Amino acid sequence: MIREIVKYGNPVLRTKGKRVVEVSEQIKILAADMLDTMHSANGVGLAAQQVGAALQLTVIDVASAENRPSQMWINEEEVDHNQQMPLILVNPEVRLHDEVEVATEGCLSFPEITGEIPRAALVEVKATDLDGNLVHFKAAGLLSRAVQHEVDHLNGILFIDRMPSAAKVALGGKLKRLAAGS
Repeated sequence: MIREIVKYGNPVLRTKGKRVVEVSEQIKILAADMLDTMHSANGVGLAAQQVGAALQLTVIDVASAENRPSQMWINEEEVDHNQQMPLILVNPEVRLHDEVEVATEGCLSFPEITGEIPRAALVEVKATDLDGNLVHFKAAGLLSRAVQHEVDHLNGILFIDRMPSAAKVALGGKLKRLAAGS
């Protein structure tokens, strides 16, 4: 089922998600709905906060983003990331590596707003899947960026918080209008 995507200005976007203690049937339905919603909106990631649920749950699918490459390693061996998509990450933890890249990001909760955002070029991710299995991988490229963006959402951090001050000031009018409409 496609759910409404929460827009900037809604306080749930600034809410740190609660840990998922049990992967119940409701959590599985929410994850499936989040995938449907993300795909319907042509996104590559969606956090539970973006559909109004303040939980540590996110979905990611970068398989369709052929113009922005990704790399993924499982057990130190590079794998075809497209074969791993979509990812459903419960209670994800991310370790950032030192090298930083700046690239354009957007967000489904901020229609028509993008910005140049610095992110770690490589991340290590630990999470649980919907079957309770440990998921552990390293990611680079768009997948790394998507993981960081979504985990930020799970902690109440928005991509505009990562923008240089001048860029955020330049978007001030758009952000005010967007917040007023939520």
